[in-house]
Amino acid sequence: MLHPQRLTLFAKEHTDTLAAISCGILLFVGWFALHLGFLGWGLLLLPAAYVLGGYESAREGLTTLFKEKELDVDLLMIVAALGAAGLGLWRREYHLIVDGGILILIFAISGVLEGYAMERTEQSIRSIMSLTQDTARVMRGEGEEIVPISQLKVGDEIIVKPGELIPTDGIIVSGYSTLNQAAITGESIPVEKTVGEEVFAGTLNGYGALQLKVHQPPESSLIQRVIRLVEQAQNSAPPSQQFIEQFERKYALFVVVGGLLLAVLPPFIWGWNWETTIYRALTFLVVASPCALMASIMPTLLSGIANGARQGILFKNSAQLEIMGKVRAIAFDKTGTITTGQVQVCQVIPYNGYSEADVLKLAVAVESRSEHPIGYAIVRAAKDIDWVKAMEVQAVPGCGVLGIIQTPTLISSASVEKSTKQQVIIGHAAFIQQYVIIPVELKDSARSLEEEGKTVVWVAQTLDTDTNLLCVSSKVVGLIALADMVRGEAADAIARLRKLGVEQIVMLTGDNERTARYVAQALGVDRVYAELLPEGKLDVIRCLQQEYQTVAMVGDGINDAPALAQASVGIAMGKAGSDVALETADIVLMSDRLEKIAVAMRLGKRAQKVVKQNIAFALSFIILLLLSNFLGSINLPIGVIGHEGSTVLVILSGLRLLKK
Repeated sequence: MLHPQRLTLFAKEHTDTLAAISCGILLFVGWFALHLGFLGWGLLLLPAAYVLGGYESAREGLTTLFKEKELDVDLLMIVAALGAAGLGLWRREYHLIVDGGILILIFAISGVLEGYAMERTEQSIRSIMSLTQDTARVMRGEGEEIVPISQLKVGDEIIVKPGELIPTDGIIVSGYSTLNQAAITGESIPVEKTVGEEVFAGTLNGYGALQLKVHQPPESSLIQRVIRLVEQAQNSAPPSQQFIEQFERKYALFVVVGGLLLAVLPPFIWGWNWETTIYRALTFLVVASPCALMASIMPTLLSGIANGARQGILFKNSAQLEIMGKVRAIAFDKTGTITTGQVQVCQVIPYNGYSEADVLKLAVAVESRSEHPIGYAIVRAAKDIDWVKAMEVQAVPGCGVLGIIQTPTLISSASVEKSTKQQVIIGHAAFIQQYVIIPVELKDSARSLEEEGKTVVWVAQTLDTDTNLLCVSSKVVGLIALADMVRGEAADAIARLRKLGVEQIVMLTGDNERTARYVAQALGVDRVYAELLPEGKLDVIRCLQQEYQTVAMVGDGINDAPALAQASVGIAMGKAGSDVALETADIVLMSDRLEKIAVAMRLGKRAQKVVKQNIAFALSFIILLLLSNFLGSINLPIGVIGHEGSTVLVILSGLRLLKK
């Protein structure tokens, strides 16, 4: 048995549906009563159907008329229905009252269907919103306490058990697990996470328990930013929709004037009788209303936004989905966008009989004690190699780092003398030359790597740990080349954009010209602008807009924000992007996957195509109904069915964009 409170809640959530059902029942019973000769009951039930089915439309129409001084479709429908009822009472042709009731019923049903259709376009986005937790398990002394998410503070440590959703963004301080980030970043494969790595609210923890430290307020978490972006998208209208809305105001006035003229002139011009004239005028008000035209755009664009959200593409507003289909040039920031933004070891060149593994063993032994980004990169590169930490590590700022290893057996593949200690020296060439003689052939290799924009680190060793002077036992063991690596999908992403008709691919960077040129050549970028300050990027975007009109900008950093704001459409990297870039951009790529830009463009082009089809269909159907009404080929109920049916078909057509 249903609880009364649940029934009340259901009634509140489905008011429009219940009103339409009640209207239909009363209309049918009233019509049946008229046919059986119960005139009083019929004339009592039919007005009740008018009230139940038309109340909401009448309220909205009158509100628009008196507050905004404008006519809308809702009021036109009510006037047409009341006109039919008045005509039926005057002529004692009570079937006209039923016709007016059918108009209100179908209009109410179409409103319910439109609401349902719009609901479907938002389901995917709301599923992301539902990923937020209400509470978190916080460490309090030796125990745990469940507290609301809103009460979390920066520095709090929380526990997430296997199978639970991450309640807020945080840094792992203890534990190891795999996280399913598909709902947030679009990554289909769970990602391994361990100490020191960031996790995001709304992602699903795997098999391991995690202890997290809150590093930013819960309201600043990635999932909360997603929710804000979605809300902005739902409350905005694209240029085409704004045009249609302005057109509707003038068109509604045209319909009213046309209806009045049609209600007065035909008896004098064509000799129609007054009953036929008024009936055709009322039918004109129905079939000429621009409901289908109004529904041609927003359901389509909202469906596209929902589709993008499922694929990790967040549109801040529907206008940007429309603009993405028109982009002719795209400018990419380099660091953190085309590249990963993280220095990585890309090549190891061993020397003097050492292997690549030997070079990394020596380097990581010392660099594991360093806080320099190069040190972190070398540690990551040697994660599958056994090594021991060096002692007495000394960092020489701007030069390199030195350390002592006590276990010479660490180097098994090299021919070296037995010793209890060996010193490892890592740094740039000038620093290394203080300890060893640099071979000419290695200098040439280093020069080639540097011409490719890579950073070269020299690795040397000496068995004499008591002196910093050049000695015979010192030798170079190899080179390590590091670089901010190009994203693996970058070349494919650019190729996809060219196939979609993008005429110009541009790269903007504050990096040096040599590095920028090398990356651009590898990816087939058309133009390169290097050593740019933020205002320089902004100027480039303005020049591109003069040449190509519709220009997209893809970036991740604070220095990209002015260019993102200036571009026709700004696209930010969701994971790597700074808060400023995320706030400034129009589109956010949650998974930082560049190929998603092509997906967004395809969505934009599909949206444009469907919108044009919908508008053409809506206008054609309105013209067909108008001609049929003028020729006397349709009555009021058929006009209502044609009008509302075309509206529903247009809405359903827009829902096609929900499919990938």
